[in-house]
Amino acid sequence: MAHIDYYFGTISPWAYFAGDRLERIAREHKAAITYKPVDLMQLFPRTGGQKPADRHESRKDYRLQELSRWAAVLKLPFNLQPAHFPVNMAPSSYALIAAQAAGGDVGGLAQGFLRAVWAEDRDISDDAVIRDVLAKAGFDPAIADKGLFVGAEQYGRNLEDAVAAGVFGSPFYIVRETGQKFWGQDRLDFLAAHLASL
Repeated sequence: MAHIDYYFGTISPWAYFAGDRLERIAREHKAAITYKPVDLMQLFPRTGGQKPADRHESRKDYRLQELSRWAAVLKLPFNLQPAHFPVNMAPSSYALIAAQAAGGDVGGLAQGFLRAVWAEDRDISDDAVIRDVLAKAGFDPAIADKGLFVGAEQYGRNLEDAVAAGVFGSPFYIVRETGQKFWGQDRLDFLAAHLASL
């Protein structure tokens, strides 16, 4: 069985645009997924990039145009200027890490956090929002409390793993068995083709 390490930020619009395509691809090709939420604001400068707010105006302008285009193509509800962006990704990431350890629909939970930011104007650093998203994805909301210590440790490790593995953006998919890397929701078809070739 192939194994996909999925690196992403819980506030990444590009991860939001991926929807549930990764999960569908994994089911079709009988691949497993390990969700590895990372702190993008630390990842970018460590891998030669810049935080969105620090980028040149031309890059900021183009990013907004691309976001609007992709939202239209994918027919997803999308707020180009969400009320809560950027926010601290750590609390939602800790919850996601704890949920993954507990077992359940982790993909649905990740999508719930991303949708909360980009379609629902919710603050995913807020405890009440985190609990609500957990519950809607079928998890015990108390995971938000129980998983704090383990989540914090793993979140830090995920960043180090990402840097070591050559990850520099979100979403980023690595097939463990072959070391093949795919950056961006628009590379999911390439990931699917690669899995089909194994």
